[in-house]
Amino acid sequence: MNLLKALAAVSSLTLVSRILAFVRDVLIARIFGAGMVNDAYIIATRLPNLLRRLFAEGAFSQAFVPIFGEYNKRRGHDETKLLVDHVTTMLALVLFVVTLTGIVAAPLIVYFTAPGFSKDVEKFNLTVQMLRITSPYIFFISLVSVAAGMLNTYNKFWVPAFAPILLNVCLIGGALWLAPLFDQPIIGLAWAWLIAGFVQLAFQIPFLKKIGLLPSIRLNLKDEGMWRVIKQMGPAVFGVSIGQVSLIINTIFASLLMVGSVSWLYYADRLMEFPSGLLGAALGSILLPSLSKHYADNSATEYSKLLDWGLRLVFMLTLPAALALGVIAVPLLATFFQHGAFVANDVLMTRNALVGYSIGLIGLIAVKVLAPGFYARQDIRTPVKIGIATLLATQLMNLLFVFGMHLQHAGLALAIGLGACFNSLILFYFLRKRGIYRPEPGWGKFFAKLCIALFALALTLWFGMGSEQHWLTSHGWTRIIHLSWLVALGVVVYFAVLYALGFRLRDFSKRGAS
Repeated sequence: MNLLKALAAVSSLTLVSRILAFVRDVLIARIFGAGMVNDAYIIATRLPNLLRRLFAEGAFSQAFVPIFGEYNKRRGHDETKLLVDHVTTMLALVLFVVTLTGIVAAPLIVYFTAPGFSKDVEKFNLTVQMLRITSPYIFFISLVSVAAGMLNTYNKFWVPAFAPILLNVCLIGGALWLAPLFDQPIIGLAWAWLIAGFVQLAFQIPFLKKIGLLPSIRLNLKDEGMWRVIKQMGPAVFGVSIGQVSLIINTIFASLLMVGSVSWLYYADRLMEFPSGLLGAALGSILLPSLSKHYADNSATEYSKLLDWGLRLVFMLTLPAALALGVIAVPLLATFFQHGAFVANDVLMTRNALVGYSIGLIGLIAVKVLAPGFYARQDIRTPVKIGIATLLATQLMNLLFVFGMHLQHAGLALAIGLGACFNSLILFYFLRKRGIYRPEPGWGKFFAKLCIALFALALTLWFGMGSEQHWLTSHGWTRIIHLSWLVALGVVVYFAVLYALGFRLRDFSKRGAS
């Protein structure tokens, strides 16, 4: 399996998903506005989304995939199938309890997560009703995560990458066609979440059957492999939750600053999600299974070479993205967001946050390569400890930048960016110290050539964009056309310079572990 082709496929599907998510958000905003019903919808989907991030997206893969890969390589298909059956059955039982709790305790959950809603009986009851509808989504999406881990290990990367597209299609369909069928239309959108969970799981079932790993209902409480997965889940969930805690703390900081700070950070983060999702999430999903197989094979050399390949791709693709986000921040923000109530001053304030974020983009995406270097070895505790140190360092930088240097919301973004770099540097240090990663020759020449291409890109973008005032005062289509050719020109110049300096696509081709 060519990992570069797999990365391209996963990134392409992720791009489609992100575009559909943007269309979904615009559609929901247009149909339901920003009033009472949309507030209720956001709160009703917050718990499933939070548990999805903590439980399904990341934590379970970190705990399950390395052990699954070990069984698949060393113990044969029959024992691997037993592990899948036992883990899936245990997980389904736990998820059933969690889902039932979400349905029964919905009033209490809404009361504690949105206490202000209790003052408005209609809003409170609507939120409770929708939370009861969306709670089973947790059940489905967590099982989808199990399927994704198995399919990725069998190099079926495109199948899990396609699943989020189904979610967005279902939500768009729910907003357009299901919502009008209800007296309270927003209820239709809640049902669309439940339908999406079922559709995502059903979509992956034929592919699981094809590789002979469609789970059966079977439980053995003495299964050593199952308990190993459960034991790894604790620190994995804790590690993923660190990011959520950091987000909450940063929101608290932002709420103490000038009006608009939360929104400026939000819109800057939306732009950051594109490169981090297209490259970071895609790299993480394809690297972990191959690294796990190399570890199971005791192939230390191939393990290190795969990490090296991932890091070179990160630098080659992330540095130009970070540079572009910093240099043409105003053109990007004005084109995408300067409409209606989002005025020129909002663009400039969001630009300050985006520049701060862009400094940390390389660290944010490098973590997606470096952390699996530990996860694949079934070492979750080291990244968790480093994550805690990163959280503390980020909050200290928040205090320094926001209140000491008075950088306001831009200080929060800068702290997050530098915190991501701190995280990746410490991960890199321990990978090197423990002899897990040994850099391949040629990094010096590699960086020198990158710097030349980045300089050419910076000149192209700087002179091509013109004055910031032009972007703040021009009309929609003028911005779109200008930004389109500017980005296209930047991409052509960057890769043309790399090609002239000797970079070839075949040099980055990499076969995954079989």
